Amino acid sequence: MSSKTAVARPETLPVEKDPDILAAASRLAGEDLCSIADLSSSEVRAILKLGHDVKHNPRTYRHALDAKQMVLMFEKASLRTRLAFETGINTMGGNAIFVDQTNSPLGERESIADVARNVERWVDVIVLRTYAHDTITEMAANARVPVINALSDFEHPCQALADFMTIEERFGSAEGVNFTFVGDGNNVCHSLMLTGAQLGANVTVATPRGYSPDIEIVTIAREICERNHGELRLMQDPHAAVKEADAVYTDVCVSMGFEHESTKRQPIFRPFQVNEALMAEARPGAVFMHCLPARRNEEVTDAVLDGPQSIAFDQAENRMHAQKALLLLLLGGLANVASFQ
Repeated sequence: MSSKTAVARPETLPVEKDPDILAAASRLAGEDLCSIADLSSSEVRAILKLGHDVKHNPRTYRHALDAKQMVLMFEKASLRTRLAFETGINTMGGNAIFVDQTNSPLGERESIADVARNVERWVDVIVLRTYAHDTITEMAANARVPVINALSDFEHPCQALADFMTIEERFGSAEGVNFTFVGDGNNVCHSLMLTGAQLGANVTVATPRGYSPDIEIVTIAREICERNHGELRLMQDPHAAVKEADAVYTDVCVSMGFEHESTKRQPIFRPFQVNEALMAEARPGAVFMHCLPARRNEEVTDAVLDGPQSIAFDQAENRMHAQKALLLLLLGGLANVASFQ
């Protein structure tokens, strides 16, 4: 596997002339984002390019979503996802409405189809954070406005977009970066595999036996890797996995909804803890990544999470910028930006 060293971001076309962004603005307006697999490689690149520009030139986009209404319907607790979406749309002229579904799961009081047919009449975009991935796809199938997966038990696309935006900031490009995920083959892992494949990264996933990522996602990611000259490797040895890694990523070993497995999982995942010794086996200058929240001194030690190699809080910041870019494309917001007219 080839590897990247830290470099400055390469010179690119102005965003308003970038063919990836222009094509994505045309194709994605009004569409849903249920999975990273819904996007082409050029569309993933476009979201990240636009995310970088939004981050560095926020005033350019401050009226792009004037009067747009976004509803956030969350069955799971949230810090980064909720605040990143709310601040994101608010700073572009729109408005966020939060609906707490933690005590009343979607589909329980009335059908998801009926919820969709009501909500679409009041808002411009629906953002869901839920347990069952079918809740996302059913809402998308019945709503005439865009539906965004803000986390399901199967995927977390908004997280992965922000993560690879952060990779680009550090390495200039994700292409050829050796990206290693250590831990549970969960929803975050799935979206990272797909996003890395779309961007031509070399992705290695190390999980305990029985906790590998879903075979459907593995198959799709491998097909995408082949098109983009990347590589996907699955293994069960975290030490072998981090060899030559430019980025080492982990997540909690007990995701929301699996708390009942906590006692069982802890000894299984203990050898997969990212600590200073494991990070020392990666490439010099390798970065550490985590989607947060972290269970400190379980899947990652304080010394690593708070150490100089950690870019976990850069990832958290970039949630807002990547999600702003996504909203701009799905809601046709670039038509309201003077430089794109």
